[in-house]
Amino acid sequence: MKVLRQCIKEAHDKKVAIGHFNISNLEGLWAIFRAAKNLSVPVIIGVSEGERDFIGVRQAAALVQSLREEHDYPIYLNADHTYSFDRVKEAIDTGFDAIIFDGTELPFEKNMKVARQCVEYARACGRDVIVEGELGFIGKSSKVLDGIPAGVKISEEYLTKSEEAAKFVKETGIDLLAPAVGNIHGMLKGGVDPALNVKKVKEIYEAVGIPLVLHGGSGNSSADVSAAIKNGVSIVHINTELRVAYRKALSLSLQENPDEVAPYKYLKPALQAIEKVVLEKLRVFNS
Repeated sequence: MKVLRQCIKEAHDKKVAIGHFNISNLEGLWAIFRAAKNLSVPVIIGVSEGERDFIGVRQAAALVQSLREEHDYPIYLNADHTYSFDRVKEAIDTGFDAIIFDGTELPFEKNMKVARQCVEYARACGRDVIVEGELGFIGKSSKVLDGIPAGVKISEEYLTKSEEAAKFVKETGIDLLAPAVGNIHGMLKGGVDPALNVKKVKEIYEAVGIPLVLHGGSGNSSADVSAAIKNGVSIVHINTELRVAYRKALSLSLQENPDEVAPYKYLKPALQAIEKVVLEKLRVFNS
């Protein structure tokens, strides 16, 4: 079985991207796994701190590992948006394949210091753990939004600067970088987010020389995402679109089957709705 690092390198070399999809429950995990297996592409399961607390850190690791071992399939687990070294350490110790230290609200030097600490711990753990750092604030919430989140500015002067990105990567030793390139967490109510700054993606990639990660991919156009992938993005994160699909399908299922009390019956349409979105995204990422 390939380790995640190998899959990222292959995606990078082919100018495609690995899909990173968040889960909050078992239905989401099965939906994502089935979609990826349908297309025979590797996939990353993400769990934020909140999602980890809901599912259980060890339980999330055990579930993903069980699918990987039973099906001999490249499915990996990432500790998404982790805000402290202690929680990074917890995920690494539990067996996660990758971690993201999110220090975007910290001063630049402090962000670098903690990210470097995370890298050092990952390198010493005895496993090949991918470490991602973030530079540039794009919001924190996976919600349907009325407008750009508070504190997020998407005009070019506020995006991640290539010279700072290069310094950040050199000083920390991270494997992946998530920059601010016009992307936002969550998605706008109209269904289409502002255009990504693909020129900025290319500029940052050429400055850092490591694969980039596009966060907040929900709501971005397929054309923008494809262009970002061609210019250095090797992983794309999707969460809000899955949550919206799940909620809509579940609400409809409950309305149409008001007397059904078996969760595995009324939850099935929600699982299928997530699977459909994941399939669509994976086709774009691997085109």
